[in-house]
Amino acid sequence: MSRKLAGRLVIATHNAGKLREMRELLEPYGVDAVSAGELGLPEPEETGEDFVSNALIKARAAAQGAHLPALADDSGLCVEALGGAPGVYSARWAGDAKDFGVAMARIEDEVKKSGSPSRRAHFVSALAVVWPDGEEFFVEGKVFGELTFPTRGMAGFGYDPCFTPDGHARSFGEMSAEEKHGIPADGSQALSHRARAFQLLAAKVFGTD
Repeated sequence: MSRKLAGRLVIATHNAGKLREMRELLEPYGVDAVSAGELGLPEPEETGEDFVSNALIKARAAAQGAHLPALADDSGLCVEALGGAPGVYSARWAGDAKDFGVAMARIEDEVKKSGSPSRRAHFVSALAVVWPDGEEFFVEGKVFGELTFPTRGMAGFGYDPCFTPDGHARSFGEMSAEEKHGIPADGSQALSHRARAFQLLAAKVFGTD
């Protein structure tokens, strides 16, 4: 991958929490980031069967709609006791109201019903960059940990309060933005799934590789 990103970039999201994290990750690279929501672009139907496919669907739609390079994330929580659910349907479990409190309560209830003793889970983030001429690039990052019930913390967004990453005593919902997805200056692995995926992406499209 030799093509680099510079100048204006569309972040293909209408999710305020995701937009905030993406802008924080992009800040060191001097990119002028505008969201698909701010441009009034419609949200495409996410028909992919995996995270990469859905990220590409969103990035392609934004690149075509804005005539600019577009960056999209598709991410979710995969619960071992539920066979990987909610997975790519993580946002849909929150319903039209995007109520993740309801979604987390559903996970807790369904894990109990499953009878499985496992509380293992992992987050996945797929990032895709698409240029208006059709060139594409994607990466995927994961972070493993344990479900946390009762949920803890009000920081972050989505399923953060019900997930504690391996090696840590606090949930993502109890961590600061910098602690959760800050990219270590020494080049060591970031903590969150989105930051890990972004490290891989930045090495290719921002010239750090």
